[in-house]
Amino acid sequence: MRWIRAAGRGLLVLVVVLTGYVAAGASADEPAESGRGPLTLATAGDLTGYLGPLLQGWNRAHPGEKVTLVELPDSADETRAQMITDLRRGESGRFDVLNIDVSWTSEFAAAGWIRPLPRDRFPLDTFLRPVVDTATYDDRLYAVPYVTNAGLLLYREDILTKEGVPPPRTWAELERAARTLAPKYGLDGYAGQFLPYEGLTVNAAEAVYSAGGSILGDEGERVTVDSRAAREGIGFLARGVREGWIPKEALTYKEEESKQAFQDGRLLFLRNWPYAYVAASAPGSEVAGKVGAVPLPGPDGPGTSVLGGSNLAVGTHARHPDTAARLIAYLTSEPVQRQVLTRGALPPVRAALYDDPELVRRFPYLPTLRESVLAAAPRPKSPHYDQVSLVVQAVVHDAMTGRQTPEAAVRRLARELAAVSSR
Repeated sequence: MRWIRAAGRGLLVLVVVLTGYVAAGASADEPAESGRGPLTLATAGDLTGYLGPLLQGWNRAHPGEKVTLVELPDSADETRAQMITDLRRGESGRFDVLNIDVSWTSEFAAAGWIRPLPRDRFPLDTFLRPVVDTATYDDRLYAVPYVTNAGLLLYREDILTKEGVPPPRTWAELERAARTLAPKYGLDGYAGQFLPYEGLTVNAAEAVYSAGGSILGDEGERVTVDSRAAREGIGFLARGVREGWIPKEALTYKEEESKQAFQDGRLLFLRNWPYAYVAASAPGSEVAGKVGAVPLPGPDGPGTSVLGGSNLAVGTHARHPDTAARLIAYLTSEPVQRQVLTRGALPPVRAALYDDPELVRRFPYLPTLRESVLAAAPRPKSPHYDQVSLVVQAVVHDAMTGRQTPEAAVRRLARELAAVSSR
């Protein structure tokens, strides 16, 4: 979900001129044939005009297979709802290729709304390894990763350096600095995205994963959350609010609100996506030149981020499936992926770009992001993911506000997730 909104709000407009580029070996004047022809690509609202110019490169090279961009609302929930409505229309639907949040892949595949894709048509071995798992369901490829993401811990490098304190690698180190150093400098300690919405599901899953636990197994058929690790992870978040090193205001934060709090110089630590690092480091930010980033901490060392990002899927009733597959190959090609990073500041899926010396000089957070992505895990896979997420949000929010103990919250999570999985 985060990547879609981040793409819409890209810090720079992506203007790609790829004249003469030919995807998958097709020539621009090749006649239309079975499986080839015009397409419609559906995505969340493109607020900065990022995707239209990108698709112009394809359209210039493939005049007989032009892509029409359909922009849906910027809200991920509304985008998902409109995509589902169209896909349920079957052959009368208009969406051929869909730019979907990674957490929707299992749901769309289980419902039969998107078609399996042949692995050998895409260079999956050139992608960062964990991102491919977000595009699979029941051991089959149902989409191709396009943009990835992983959570980072942003911190005030100037303050930690002045105090001689290294960036935290464990929850205990984070708590100690958030509880003692932050008040010394008039700051709040730590925040993430704790409003009851998808962001809280992500933060809660990261806490559980970092403690060595899980939420669901077997593609959502088995509930695994009733564990010591889940109690420890949810307890970490609840304890922060109870002890005050997570401010109560953070219970109202989504990505943008938490980013702004850090960017305005009100937080010592922030969990957010890489776009927040870029914004906080930009001219005009109150903390420009004072920001560092490390992987999320865990109980005994670096923790586990949830994978964010977007996958490209082909609708079951797509009019021209061969063109759809070739378009996806184009959008995930190295030239386009490089532009996604350099022009849009969005994390690419191509592994080689994270080792490019020129890119690392321009984007110094890339090695940390690569480390975080390689250690990251997908959100719980389930055909009923939307209901799973709602349950996690509600229960974890009750634990963080003190309405339930972490122990009671985990037992309730297990019961309610079991009810969802049995439907």
